[in-house]
Amino acid sequence: MTEIRVSASRDYSVLIGSGLLKNAGEYIKDFCKNNVAAVITDDVVDGLYYESLERSLNEKGITAVKFVMKNGEGSKNAENFIAILNFLAENRLTRSDLVIALGGGVVGDIAGFAAATYLRGTGFVQIPTTLLAMVDSSVGGKTAIDLEMGKNLAGAFYQPSLVLCDYDALNTLPEKIFADGCAEVIKYAVLKDRGLFDYLMETGTEFDREKVIAECVAIKRDIVGEDEFEKGSRRLLNLGHTLGHAVELCSEYSVSHGSAVAVGMAEIARRSAVNGLCSEECAKEVCGVIERFLLPVDTDINGEELYGAMLSDKKRSGEKISLVIPREVGRCEVRSFDVEKMKEFFGF
Repeated sequence: MTEIRVSASRDYSVLIGSGLLKNAGEYIKDFCKNNVAAVITDDVVDGLYYESLERSLNEKGITAVKFVMKNGEGSKNAENFIAILNFLAENRLTRSDLVIALGGGVVGDIAGFAAATYLRGTGFVQIPTTLLAMVDSSVGGKTAIDLEMGKNLAGAFYQPSLVLCDYDALNTLPEKIFADGCAEVIKYAVLKDRGLFDYLMETGTEFDREKVIAECVAIKRDIVGEDEFEKGSRRLLNLGHTLGHAVELCSEYSVSHGSAVAVGMAEIARRSAVNGLCSEECAKEVCGVIERFLLPVDTDINGEELYGAMLSDKKRSGEKISLVIPREVGRCEVRSFDVEKMKEFFGF
């Protein structure tokens, strides 16, 4: 097992290993002072892992109550958010109790937002069951729901008390969902780690799971430690996301987050090369590793639609918007563009 400590407004451990879920009660007990835990999950993960988690909690004297929502991005909405808050109130959870997110990024985002706002903040543990959630969304304290105008437009920064990454859960993931997580792994390699990038090109999806998850979490740990509330360097983590979120929105979320981010990374690399901000070789390498993982590098959604969606991105500030530019593999920078210049940058 690998333990990575995150230093933020709340310091906590990210544990990465095999068999953690069936022993979750042992790790969680110290954070659940009133011995009641509300488990937020979806209708797929519920059937796979809830029983094991409940048994482990019960063995440590913790009573579990369960809220189940439909799997998928469409569930990360205001209606479910309010339903979760009412569920917590109906079960009389207190600040000494715990909210546990059991699932992927959607579950983690909405459960975390509920934990941040119920009673102005209750205990919160992340148990991610997808690669994407393990390497990215479960760490760093971003919580949110989607609004009609775009992704993650309502939320809070709220750090968990503990993150348990049991990579055995990846064995039940459909190939496409696992690939979604690989898009975020690639993001970290392009951002900060040439060695990881070369390793991914060599291994493809057969990479060492504990090693790669730990390397990605360590990169995010360092960035969050510098800039918890995304005023500066944390914006690097949005590589591929401005265009990616637009692809998701315009497709009405029929394109998954990982695939959309892959498209966003490929396009930002290509357009950076066209605009003289990185070499053609860099763009080819970025597109090449994305294709190595059988992820998409382009979209058939027209530029005007994408541009309109990008104007609703939460990273927009007035008439400016931030884009993360790859200068070379392992080194990226944040650049601010006037919204009209952004249109020119992408050739829309």
